[in-house]
Amino acid sequence: LTRTPFYAEMGGQVGDSGTITCGENVFTVTDTRKSGSGHFIHVGTVTHGTFQMGDTVTAAVDENRRMSIMRNHTACHLLQKALQEVLGDHVHQAGSLVDDKVCRFDFSHFSAVTPEELTRVQKIVNDKIYESMNVTVKEMPIEEAKKLGAMALFGEKYGKVVRVVNIEGWSTEFCGGTHVKNTAQIGGFKIVSESSVAAGIRRI
Repeated sequence: LTRTPFYAEMGGQVGDSGTITCGENVFTVTDTRKSGSGHFIHVGTVTHGTFQMGDTVTAAVDENRRMSIMRNHTACHLLQKALQEVLGDHVHQAGSLVDDKVCRFDFSHFSAVTPEELTRVQKIVNDKIYESMNVTVKEMPIEEAKKLGAMALFGEKYGKVVRVVNIEGWSTEFCGGTHVKNTAQIGGFKIVSESSVAAGIRRI
């Protein structure tokens, strides 16, 4: 298998899509998932020809789609930190969806976010984008990550070694997903809606 690694669905981020080919034979990947045993499963359809056991194949990720997903995922991290700055430290992630179209973020908060607060949140995120902040991803012992103040997802189980996404110390989170290398790559951020999804849970 000659491959560009596909990333699996992880913590709200959708899995990669692309193609797996062997000569003229094409398998179109529509989703990538990680099994309970840690294997990466490519979901899709053979769109041309046939494949046999033992074939040497080439995997190619849809790079444009992945880049859009990466932009939205890093924006999601900026959004959570901006919400905490505007609304308070009680804000914690309660669910998310990150794909190539949107970043949808559910969070704990006791009332509707006002238009003025949304404007402030949006400005903070865009300010951090314009500051061209470097985004680093590093695996480290969980105790070291906690000393850095990395935010963990409530209720999630973590091993002894965790993956930490750090945006120049301004936002530091446990995360297994893909991200841009610099916030400037996001381009711009806009909040299009804010609503309630459950008691004490808001969605942007």
